[in-house]
Amino acid sequence: MWHLKKLFGKVLFDLVCAHLNLIEGDYFGLEYQDQRKMIVRPKNTILRFVVKFFPPDHTQLLEELTRYLFALQIKHDLACGRLTCNESSAALLVSHIVQSEIGDFDEVQCKQHLLNNKYIPEQDTLMDKIIEYHRKHIGQTPAESDYQLLEIARRLEMYGVRLYPAKDREGTKLSLAVAHSGVLVFQGHTKINAFNWSKVRKLSFKRKRFLIKLRPDLNSNCQDTLEFMMGSRDCCKVFWKICVEYHAFFRLFEEPKPKPKPVLFTRGSSFRFSGRTQRQVIDYVKDSEFKKVPFERSPQHSESPSAGQVMVNGQKQSLNLGQSPDGRQPSPLTSPLLTDTGFVRTDDEDEVRRKRFPTDKAYFIAKELLTTERTYLKDLEVITSFQKSVGKDEALPDSLRNLIFANFEPVYKFHETFLKDVEQRLAQWEGRSNAHIKGDYQRIGDVMLKNIQGLKLLTANFQKHSEALLELERMCRSSRKLEGLCRDFELQKVCYLPLNIFFLRPLHRLMHYKQILERLCKHYPPTHDDFRDSRAALADVSEMVVQLHGTLIKMENFQKLLELKKDLTGIDNLALPGREFIRLGCLSKLSGKGLQQRMFFLFNDVLMYTSRGLTASNQFKVHGQLPLYGMTIRESEDEWGVPHSFTLFGQRQSVVVAASSASEMEKWVEDIKMAIELADKCNGPSAEILSSSFTDSKSPEESSADQESEDDLSASRTSLERQTPHRGNTTVHVCWHRNTSVSMVDFSVALENQLSGNLLRKFKNSNGWQKLWVVFTNFSLFFYKTHQDEYPLASLPLLGYSITIPSESENIHKDYVFKLHFKSHVYYFRSESEYTFERWMEVIRSATCSSSHIRSLSRKEPHVY
Repeated sequence: MWHLKKLFGKVLFDLVCAHLNLIEGDYFGLEYQDQRKMIVRPKNTILRFVVKFFPPDHTQLLEELTRYLFALQIKHDLACGRLTCNESSAALLVSHIVQSEIGDFDEVQCKQHLLNNKYIPEQDTLMDKIIEYHRKHIGQTPAESDYQLLEIARRLEMYGVRLYPAKDREGTKLSLAVAHSGVLVFQGHTKINAFNWSKVRKLSFKRKRFLIKLRPDLNSNCQDTLEFMMGSRDCCKVFWKICVEYHAFFRLFEEPKPKPKPVLFTRGSSFRFSGRTQRQVIDYVKDSEFKKVPFERSPQHSESPSAGQVMVNGQKQSLNLGQSPDGRQPSPLTSPLLTDTGFVRTDDEDEVRRKRFPTDKAYFIAKELLTTERTYLKDLEVITSFQKSVGKDEALPDSLRNLIFANFEPVYKFHETFLKDVEQRLAQWEGRSNAHIKGDYQRIGDVMLKNIQGLKLLTANFQKHSEALLELERMCRSSRKLEGLCRDFELQKVCYLPLNIFFLRPLHRLMHYKQILERLCKHYPPTHDDFRDSRAALADVSEMVVQLHGTLIKMENFQKLLELKKDLTGIDNLALPGREFIRLGCLSKLSGKGLQQRMFFLFNDVLMYTSRGLTASNQFKVHGQLPLYGMTIRESEDEWGVPHSFTLFGQRQSVVVAASSASEMEKWVEDIKMAIELADKCNGPSAEILSSSFTDSKSPEESSADQESEDDLSASRTSLERQTPHRGNTTVHVCWHRNTSVSMVDFSVALENQLSGNLLRKFKNSNGWQKLWVVFTNFSLFFYKTHQDEYPLASLPLLGYSITIPSESENIHKDYVFKLHFKSHVYYFRSESEYTFERWMEVIRSATCSSSHIRSLSRKEPHVY
């Protein structure tokens, strides 16, 4: 163990951040009790871990742990009287602290807690008001309480303010402070002046004098150099250094390079800001997709209002590692969170075992049927679990209950038998069955033909599945209780995808059968014993696919609109009749403040742009809707000097946007042109959809880019209204974090190309391999220990990833290994045969390649054999 007294502050600070698993440590620092000195060496000196840089908007803090530490700082500032505010704000702040500490309101417990813990100096006189506010926070998690605490605090004038005594030229006592926006001047606790960074030309100090040189302003009579007298040269220099750091952290894009030291003479201080700027921190957190380490809070902190503050003097930390503060699992966006514990480890002996099994391609095709059928049956069980979970509640009408039960139960029972037939045939094929009937069992077409013919009898049930989804949505719109029941079920681990996707699984499964039988018929020569049955089964299933093709396309679009409805706020009627989803993704929008990252959603009638909120719901707020009718588009990189940019000219406004790459721009431009052409042809229906849309949202004028302000965006992201829980790992969020886009064509192809089976994953720091059951669906790999598991342990969204074969230099000396990589993230997976290796490569590429390359394969009318 190193002796702390022999370390530089930077080393000690890094050790603290590593101990806390704090990624956004750049906002913090170590503070001496005696702030007048820069170097303190006494043996028993206490360093307090504190917030150093206070951003204007806490939604810029991307990590839950960071916001928790900020909340602890606010509690400390309230308790010591540094953060002053009116009584109403003080009572509201304390009520959120109490909600975080003891949970939902109980009057006796709340009063006792407030008697034992003093959070503000005037707490006794505000007891009744605090209790009144606390009563309104029922159901609010500790993480949400922290969020609300920061939301209220950031609007206070003294938020993040550290006062440094000074005097003006007339000797009037003042205080100086520095914030993200510039240098502030206070008289008491009232701000009397502010010098924005854009107006400041130079900051300097001469002995005890602090000088602010302003840029010349012809419209102002203000002098160009302001002078303040501080207590000592050391105080003056300390404040100057803090100003330099604040300016660099919030205003610069990257760490400034140090100036070369002069050979002979030095003039002035050589101090420069060192470390990442806020822009670099935000980009790092968004791009790196680090493995999050969840944490839990100690219940009912009773030591002091500043409990949780980290004391770097050998005392025990009160910040404990464990689960997430809101009790939820970390987002699978940062997965796979896979460790060695509990997994089967396999090495070369597994290859020896595999060689005992058949190597005929037909066998592996049949095995794919088995593995995907297991996953399909599990997906049907999600619907049966939903019936059991919600079915007994009176909020679910009998008509809807009967519609779901009567049409899914027969399908589920049929596939239970189907799976047993396939399992038995594979067991015979592998020689693991003691069946007394003799014969050639190295075939699967006969099993497929028998069951496909049985499946044709359930065609009417398949039609009813889409009807059940429509009816469920209609009932949820009229019943908040039913909507809440569905939402709660969707948050259960077993429901690893949006609930309404499972209602479409039977229609997608027919597509999978068709693909499997096509590969089987292509493999068999016409003389093979199994060819005739396989061909007949293919003809039957193709007929069903043609019959249900229109229903499938319609319901896929409807399902996607319902999913987006949960991801978006600020618009009520998203799933309008006639509206079709085309593409969603991340673009940068040019505004008065430069390029701002926004999420865009393209439909056949309108292009919407949104900003992301960091509320508990993780939703995106709609800020603009651009009607496509009459719109024109022009690639504008030469005009604006922004790479991969184009301009959209609407009837009321124009918008300049930029894509992350040339390929992304090409996809957007192509789809927008297609959508504009369709909107212009439709003429009437498009306008009808828009009129309904704008009734419940902002008008085009209100959504104008010229009128969009940062205050509007902040207000929308940080509403004090409690949001409903929501998944944070949807396709929308993945596209946002990886700065990419995805189209309806991509969604359809991904749903039609699913795969399940065992894969071996290479351990990160050894040559060992980890055996996993892996399911590929909805652009993601879901990881299980075995196929019997009820829910996935982790997932890996593949949008933005590349799939390749390892090079010789990577020293992966195994067959059938593929590599998944995104920036610095690399994963190696190993399959059991050449056929399964090619299938995994094929389905993953369907989720990662450009939609322009697969557009021709996606929505053609299916062929009847």
